[in-house]
Amino acid sequence: MPSRKPTRNAQGGGSIRQRSDGRWEGRYTAGRDPGTGKQIQRTIYGESQAEVRKQLSQITTDIDNDEYMEPSKMTMTTWLDIWLEEYVESTVKESTLYAYQMQCRNHIKPSIGATKLVSLTPHTVQALYNKLHRKQKLSAKTVKNIHGILHKALKQAILLGYIKSNPTDACVLPRIVKKEIKPLDEANITAFLKAIKGHKYETLYMTTLFTGMRQSEALGLKWDSIDFKNKTILIHQQLLRDKRKDGGCYLAPLKNDKSRLISPPPFILEALREHKLRQLEMRLRVGELWENKNLVRDLVFTNEIGGHLIHQSVHRLFKGLVASLNIPNTRFHDLRHTYAVAALQAGDDIKTVQDTLGHHTAAFTLDVYGHVTEKMKKDSADRMQRFYESVKSG
Repeated sequence: MPSRKPTRNAQGGGSIRQRSDGRWEGRYTAGRDPGTGKQIQRTIYGESQAEVRKQLSQITTDIDNDEYMEPSKMTMTTWLDIWLEEYVESTVKESTLYAYQMQCRNHIKPSIGATKLVSLTPHTVQALYNKLHRKQKLSAKTVKNIHGILHKALKQAILLGYIKSNPTDACVLPRIVKKEIKPLDEANITAFLKAIKGHKYETLYMTTLFTGMRQSEALGLKWDSIDFKNKTILIHQQLLRDKRKDGGCYLAPLKNDKSRLISPPPFILEALREHKLRQLEMRLRVGELWENKNLVRDLVFTNEIGGHLIHQSVHRLFKGLVASLNIPNTRFHDLRHTYAVAALQAGDDIKTVQDTLGHHTAAFTLDVYGHVTEKMKKDSADRMQRFYESVKSG
């Protein structure tokens, strides 16, 4: 079929003609090449004249309003690689970068990696989230994390002018069901303290239980952070596992990059003093075999030759202990929850507990331990009732 004579666009910003294959194409001038000064011609295609005319009208309007963006042939895989290397790598912790890389490689790229960046739609992204949650059975929290990565990557693409809007903004995430925390009750705390008596990690477990430290914070604690004179502990770093294959451990800033000074109870400071003496005895016993590298130098909690403790080993022995106490579902992290609940029930205000735990906001602390404060309100009401009855009868 012979091509028809080109027709000018109604706005005069381009021309439209029908191709020999029956489809329609529109041509427009996108600007001038900064090097040669020649006009840059672009072509768009459609199944009908009306379709092409509509596209061309929008493009020429954008050009007139300085809102035109050059169509990009970049795929999502290409853009994600650029984003990770140029805009993420130097701005986040090593562990965060690795997590981003793994989520992109394992979940985002396999589904939408071949899609052009400019062609990505909210529906495509929504289908990805639904597949990850419903078919691959990823948790709602994991899907939310993937959404966060994709949203940030596309937000940067908007700032650079590659796309006009963020398709993730219109997506609906699966509902996150908050897990019930399982702190130890008083009877289980008593049983646990008896079970760890003389255990090689007794001081570690006690310190975690009665200060609310995270496991990584306790394992990264150094002696110069403990001020026995002023009775404080400075928490400013953590020992993390390198999640890459055959990766070791490394010291890193805290989760929110904000150090905190806590005041542990006197019996914990006394336990740490005794632990320091035992550690010195071990060090003298092994002599030159004692590890004194930068990573492990002066760590509070070490193995028998001064090396850092392994997260999995500490947790595995802990699980054996709680299993013997018939509370097998208790996790190491529940020691932190136990501290928080005990502190609130003992009368500590929510701001104090927040600061000790290192939560970013008091609102987050309230969200996690709201059920405890609700019980405290009921207990307060009961106490007020008893007070009223006492003064009424008096």
